[in-house]
Amino acid sequence: MSEAKDTLLRLIALLRLIPREPGRIATTTLLEKLKDDGFSVSLRTVQRDLDRLSIPFALLRDESSPSFRWSLSDKAPIDLSAMDTPTALALYLAESHLQSLLPQSVLDQLGPQFRMARDYLDNLENNGLAHWARKVRAIPNGKSLQSAKIDTHVWNQTSTALVERKLQISYLSRSKAELKKLLIHPAGLVSRHSISYLIGSVEGYDDLRQFALHRIQQAERLDIPARSRVDFEIDHYIRNDLNSAAPIKQVELIADVSPQIAWLLGETPLSTQQSLEALGGSDWKRLRALVPENQETLWWLFGLGESIHVHEPKRWVDAIKEKLTKMGRLYMQATITDRETCKEAL
Repeated sequence: MSEAKDTLLRLIALLRLIPREPGRIATTTLLEKLKDDGFSVSLRTVQRDLDRLSIPFALLRDESSPSFRWSLSDKAPIDLSAMDTPTALALYLAESHLQSLLPQSVLDQLGPQFRMARDYLDNLENNGLAHWARKVRAIPNGKSLQSAKIDTHVWNQTSTALVERKLQISYLSRSKAELKKLLIHPAGLVSRHSISYLIGSVEGYDDLRQFALHRIQQAERLDIPARSRVDFEIDHYIRNDLNSAAPIKQVELIADVSPQIAWLLGETPLSTQQSLEALGGSDWKRLRALVPENQETLWWLFGLGESIHVHEPKRWVDAIKEKLTKMGRLYMQATITDRETCKEAL
């Protein structure tokens, strides 16, 4: 029994050392690593183990060199490969980036993978390689709100109901500020900025609606098939319907932008259909881009302040002028109020 146990542990350790394709590892390197892990084996034993594991675990063998190189196929039924530096670093960056995007209940479920990556990077210090965790950071572009809190049970029930099951929820309506019990036919799930939405239709209705997960007070997945939506395509829905009462159109944005913004948009374009042309007698550039006609794009333009002069579409120009007028009045009124307060204090 002890010998059988040792063999099993050796086979598991061997599988953990084999990377998924396109990564590869030589038989001789596997032998050295197994010895480093405390296994007393010969090259012949490792070769037999690899032959034994090849079929059930879809191992790929590269015979282009004297010492064969091995990798796990993408079709492998299991992945016991050990953590490597690129994977650990990618997970570390992903964790810090996703903190402001995913609900805590989702992050908790990913916790074991994130902890494994952190432990791996921490252990690199003991090997004298590098302080990876101290050298990398992922930061959001601009100010980001913290993710809305989602009940763990609500997340579990909602995510499992996506597999074509009805979902009974108690939902806090933002417009009416009241709790409603609804029977939902789930169609999709979208995480946008700090809020996650369940996309689905209410029992008795065909139209798709959006339900913020943090406003679902209770949720229960029912063992009843949900209505099939063969016409639902989530990417199309995001482009045309998400957070919009009407389909989102594409419009041509024409604006003059400062050199700093022109440089930014040259590296990170607004869309695949964008051009930047030099303006005569100025270091500014003329921007033309096909963008969604939505509030988010308008907010982005307004946030650029004096670094952009919008020409088209005309309705956006009018909206920006109106906002500037209201802001001017607001700050003018605040200045007058402050002066009057100072006079009263004197």
